[in-house]
Order: sequence, then structure tokens, then C-alpha cells
Amino acid sequence: MKITEVICQLLRVPSVEQKTASSQDAVLVRIRTDTGLEGIGEADSQPEVVKAIIDAPFSHNIACGLRQLLIGENPLETERLWQKMYRRTMYFGRSSVTITAMAAIDMALWDLKGKLYDQPIHRLLGGKQHDRIKAYASILFGRDGAETKAIAERWRAAGYRAIKFGWEPMGQSEALDIELVQGARQGIGDGILLIDAGCVWDARTALQRAEAFKEYRLGWLEEPLRPDDVEGYRWLRDRSPIPIAGGEEECGREAWRPLIEARALDIYQVDLARNGFTEADYVKQRVQEIGARLCNHCYTSPVTVAASLHWLTTCRDAFVFEDCVDDSPLRHELTHERVQAVDGWITPPDGPGLGVTLNEDFVSSYLIAESGRV
Repeated sequence: MKITEVICQLLRVPSVEQKTASSQDAVLVRIRTDTGLEGIGEADSQPEVVKAIIDAPFSHNIACGLRQLLIGENPLETERLWQKMYRRTMYFGRSSVTITAMAAIDMALWDLKGKLYDQPIHRLLGGKQHDRIKAYASILFGRDGAETKAIAERWRAAGYRAIKFGWEPMGQSEALDIELVQGARQGIGDGILLIDAGCVWDARTALQRAEAFKEYRLGWLEEPLRPDDVEGYRWLRDRSPIPIAGGEEECGREAWRPLIEARALDIYQVDLARNGFTEADYVKQRVQEIGARLCNHCYTSPVTVAASLHWLTTCRDAFVFEDCVDDSPLRHELTHERVQAVDGWITPPDGPGLGVTLNEDFVSSYLIAESGRV
């Protein structure tokens, strides 16, 4: 079996809002073989940049576009193909958006492998350790405490007993920060409340906020610092009364290694659309070795939701799943299967590969660019 096509498709909703939400556009990778099998994957990154990395022509031996590295290869050799892509992109890759493009390809290769063997990916990864996982509704803050409270009440009524709020407008002032968290706690009641600060503070300010938020009983405080401040995270984790989570921006093992070796986090959040199954499995083993906890990051389409479920259910100490509830057609209509929590719990697909199939009518309606079709 050989790879014959690496198709890259860009999708976008008609009206993109000015908000921190990667559920408004998408880049899909579809890998086809001479046997007729197809695997699908997705990258959570800037779609046009991912497409450029896949489409790029040969420059020299360590500056290659990804498509030409894959045509004619055996799609089952996922580890070797990851290493080939990594080495042949060293001049523009290593821990950047190139890794997210590789992650989409890796996801598609594992999907294809599961379809060939008629097995779900979680079984190919060694077997799931959880039949279902408690899901938290992941959504952005309202404009103030009152609007945030109303949003929390909505998702609590929908069956979620865990909710995460994040990003804007947190970070504008201490008073507004506390008002947002207070409103969220009032809206969710006794449920699990998680807060994503969106990388807005220095370490000392983050510690002050953690102390101020303590009375609201947060399950974790996510990304209070800029992603590269490993020393700041280690300093904060040692002092914070609230567990510290982070890592969603990290792409590949070289990006993860400093955080893991510094034991800088309590919860390591791995995005399958930035790491793929090959690197996510490496991160899982390392984080389990140091006794920390794992969670997925996912704010895109059902393709990545399905991938995240396959991976997270194989993690020994998995305890919650990020379930994006953003009201976007890309989140809910891209696949025929609806991959979302029911009564606050979410289960992995058990079909072959990812266990989801693209809605081709939807793809056609939202498609803005395509490359790689022979």
C-alpha cells in the first residue's frame, strides 16, 4: 500500500468574529492510497500557513514541503514517517507550525491504519482505560460577571457539572478578574469550575490572582503566564493554592521537554491537532513518569474531538475532557457523527480509525481552498 494523494482543504465560516476561538476555520488533511483507503486529520493552527508547509516545493534536503515527502510511502510506518518529516524540515520546523502540519498528517495516517485493520485508534494505541470521561463545557467568558454567570447557568442546565471559562476580558483589571470568576462560580453552583487566564500575567501577579481566586474553589488555573516562561511556571506551581495547567500551544516533544523536566505544571494539556498521536503518546509516557496529570486541549472540530478521545482514554489518570461548546457549524456539522458530551459525560467512538466520517456536503459548502488532488 502506498500514499498517492495528500489533499489539504481549508474551511471557514462566512463571518469570522474577533475572538480567541479556533472553531471558525479549519485545515483538513486527507491522505489517500492506491488501495482506495483514506485517512483524515486536522491541525489547530493558522490554516493558510499549514497549507503552505504541505504544498511547499523542494528547496534542499532539510527544507522540504511535506507532500512530496509522503507520496509513494507506506502509510502504516507512522514513526518512520514522523522522523522523516522532522529531519527534512529542520530549517523551518522543529517546534513550530510545521509540527502542527505534521500532526494533521500523523492523525490521518493513524485514521487510515485503523480503517485498514478495522480497529479504533484507542485500541491501536494500547487500549482504552476509561469507557467514558467527565466532560467540561469549554467556553469564553462573558463581558462581565453577570453575563458569565448566565453562560454558566446555560451549560449547567445542559447537563455539564464542570465548566471552563477563558480568555477575554480577563487581565484588564483585578476587579474585573475577580468579578468574572465570582460570576462563573455563582452560575455553576457546586460544580467543577476551571479558569483559563489566556497568558495575561507575570508570575507574581498570577500568584496574587490565585490567592484571590482561592475562595471560589477552582479545579485549576490555566495558562496564567506566557507559554515560554518555564521558570515562571515552576515558581508559580510551587506557591499557588490552585493547581496550574498549561501546554496547549506546545508542538512536539522538543517543545514539551522543558516543561516536563522542570515539573512546571500540575496538569499538562495536550492538543492532538498540534502533536498528532505519535508525539502525544511520547508526552503521555513522560508526564505519567513524573506523576502529573494529563488532559486534552481541543477547541476545533469533531475530527480533533474524536482524536482527543482516542488518546485521552488511554491515559491512566485521565479525569476530565475539554468539550468545546462554541456555537459554530464547524464544531457541530463537519462530521456525520456528533461527538459531544451527553449529561456531562463523553465516550470515544468505537468505529474504525477515528470513528468519524466527513459530511462532504458541509465540506463543499465551507471550502475556500484546496490542494494536492490528483
